Amino acid sequence: MKDFTLTTTLFFSAHWLIVIGLSIRVIMRRRPVGVSLAWLAVIFSVPFVGALFYFFIGESRIGDQYLARAAKIHDLYRSWQRTLQKRASREKPPVGHREMKAIQIHAKTVAGFPTMHGNKMALMDHFESIFENIIEDVDRAKSTCHLEFYIWTVGGKADEVAESLIRAAKRGVICRVLLDAVGSKEFLRSELAQHLRDSGVHVVASLPVGPLRMLVTRADLRNHRKIVVIDGEIAYTGSQNLVDPRFFKQDQGVGQWIDAMVRMEGPSVEALAGTFIEDWELDTGEGLKALEETSDIRSISNKGTTPVQVVPSGPAIRPEIIHQLLLTTIYGAQKKLLLTTPYFVPDESLMTALISAAHRQVDVTIVVPAEVDSRLVHYASRSLFDDLMSAGVTIAAFNGGLLHTKSITVDDEICVFGTVNLDMRSLWLNFEISLFIYDLEFTEQVRNMQMNYIHNSKILNLAEWRQRSLIQQFTENAAQLVGPLL
Repeated sequence: MKDFTLTTTLFFSAHWLIVIGLSIRVIMRRRPVGVSLAWLAVIFSVPFVGALFYFFIGESRIGDQYLARAAKIHDLYRSWQRTLQKRASREKPPVGHREMKAIQIHAKTVAGFPTMHGNKMALMDHFESIFENIIEDVDRAKSTCHLEFYIWTVGGKADEVAESLIRAAKRGVICRVLLDAVGSKEFLRSELAQHLRDSGVHVVASLPVGPLRMLVTRADLRNHRKIVVIDGEIAYTGSQNLVDPRFFKQDQGVGQWIDAMVRMEGPSVEALAGTFIEDWELDTGEGLKALEETSDIRSISNKGTTPVQVVPSGPAIRPEIIHQLLLTTIYGAQKKLLLTTPYFVPDESLMTALISAAHRQVDVTIVVPAEVDSRLVHYASRSLFDDLMSAGVTIAAFNGGLLHTKSITVDDEICVFGTVNLDMRSLWLNFEISLFIYDLEFTEQVRNMQMNYIHNSKILNLAEWRQRSLIQQFTENAAQLVGPLL
């Protein structure tokens, strides 16, 4: 009995020492209140397991080696950005209202990239046209093909991209492929990946994970970017992974994934090329001199008329970048605000911004898929719908598959397009890429795409929504408690 009492005392003493120590650490980190409270609840509620959970994914530990490389090249990277700023300062600013200019200034201040004019943009909202255009551009490549994706899976059109890269490598084109180590885990181990390597294509896993690495780095900090740069002259970005939706996750009951990409020519291609090169150096340590000699960072003449501002974001330097810019964008809306996102679990500040926009008579519409591949996100997202609809926000549930396009249009003048979801993972934990596009014509194209999504959606009715069962409401509200951690 004495042994049992002693063991119990030691157990609870250790538990409370850990709880108190971690609670102090959580408080001193000064993160958003909702995030801090969620972590305190986890730490207090589950002895030892909660503390272990916090140790592995509670903080944005990117790794000393990674941070050392980032610090080493940061000055060079910023110097290059300043050359872009000097070039951009000589250009005539686009016509736009005060809020548009405020967004540009804010983005330049926090992300470093100015608005670059003279871009030619082509919006593609079907996977076949996306893949066919990428393959055609790779087949015409003369010097470099740089691809960076979160997911690459074997099958269909994605295999045709691999074949085009092999053909390019045989022509002497330098082909570099950077794939997230978790998102593309199966592909990186596949025969096709090995065939690419054997053919001269450089295939690298971004942010690798493993039991030992988990002791010093957070395993769920992921590279969620989708970037293609060909010869430093053509670039793609958007939501499409290197997956054929006819084969990808067809066992999850959410239908085919619906995505969109933009093909870009012009000065802003250089910003995407530089973002890729920085990511490649951070993951490979290949050496800046070698990269300078074989990269595709080059000044591009005007190819069109569209002003574009490239905004990379991620946990390495300033994780708050995209969160701040989305708040500025939402608060800048005067008439219309239309958002599409597959994963909608915003924090309190974004919820307040959306509700505030609706209260000042902005026409706010949020389009989300009716079903997503995460049950927890599904319930956490729906716990917010009542507050939004009560404020006048329109919620459209897309029924044509898993809508994966991430887009925002503001007042038919500005659009935000890229890889960022409206959840805390994208906003704070993932490496993402966004385009802020200040152009009436292109924004109209994006809005037309968004309206097509709405035509295939069910507009939720507040009165009907409130008829959900108490069990469903409780499940959703319980899921909302861990929303800050999603």
